[in-house]
Amino acid sequence: MLSSLFALTLLSFPSHLDAPELQSIGVLAFGPEGVLFVADPKGAAVYALETADDGKSAGEGLFFAQIDQELAGQLGIQPSELVIHDLAVHPVSGAAYVSLSRGRGPDADPVLARVSEDGGVVLLDLTGMSSTHVALTNAPQDEPAARRNQRTLSITDMEFHEGTLYVAGLSNEEFASKLHSIPYPFTELGNGTSIEVYHGAHGAWETRSPVRTFATVEIEDTDHLLATYTCTPLVKIPIREVLSTTEAGAKVRGTTVAELGSGNTPLDMVVYRKDGHEYVLVANSHRGVMKISTEGIAAPEGITRQINGTAGLTYETIDELEEVVQLAPYDETRALALIRPKGSEEAHLETIELP
Repeated sequence: MLSSLFALTLLSFPSHLDAPELQSIGVLAFGPEGVLFVADPKGAAVYALETADDGKSAGEGLFFAQIDQELAGQLGIQPSELVIHDLAVHPVSGAAYVSLSRGRGPDADPVLARVSEDGGVVLLDLTGMSSTHVALTNAPQDEPAARRNQRTLSITDMEFHEGTLYVAGLSNEEFASKLHSIPYPFTELGNGTSIEVYHGAHGAWETRSPVRTFATVEIEDTDHLLATYTCTPLVKIPIREVLSTTEAGAKVRGTTVAELGSGNTPLDMVVYRKDGHEYVLVANSHRGVMKISTEGIAAPEGITRQINGTAGLTYETIDELEEVVQLAPYDETRALALIRPKGSEEAHLETIELP
């Protein structure tokens, strides 16, 4: 057991700790002054870790071939026993923080690794990191034996924006799809806001499908969350509506601005500007990497009818970016990508130019 990397005790909110005690590990997000937010879906909690990075990025970018083999070797396992969940780039040092599991299934050990620009890979000893955490009060019940354990979807993505950590996932409520807006430093936590969206491919309003990945965008001087779902609506949600609906049972209805095609799950996304225009880059399970222009996103009308194929905002497939499974902003012109070539059991970590 990797006692220096994980622990099995669920702690209450709020709490100041000498070290985080993760039951699992999932998505990552950076906040102010290099604070790293780490999701623990099994524990239905988010930890804020104080990273010790003190060097400034040289700006050369990251490249590490066969990163999964390196990580597996350090953990003493086969690459097939390793699951990489997410990655995030430290805003000052440019180092990549990678969340992964040693093993598969409900008893997998959570691990956090750091990959530096000089090619160094270090498994972090969490016992040396101070943290605070917040626990979600309305997470789905943990049912490890179930065919689909909804607890694993208690936290599906996170984004920090202007003093608030936004957390998406499922709750145990009838309107299960949730957005939590959590001020940082952690001081309070409400019940979150339920989300209702129209799935064009399904031809129905839905409240139980979780946000898969999201980012913040500004639309006509108003901050929004831009979220993607399986089968595959792209939805805008005004942040002010999430912040203003904190009472129990609060709901918000998103506007579906694109239907990107059925039979697909979005994996990760970044928002960026290039040549005076704004774009969204979305990695997908079955449709490659999509480049979507946000031109026309401010239109008030959304998709509210069944769609066969695609509709709304259009996209182009970036052919040279094949088999990208994770994305993270690196700088204004580049992103960090985890790439798993088709038919290969190897994964590469690589800084790519934003198209």
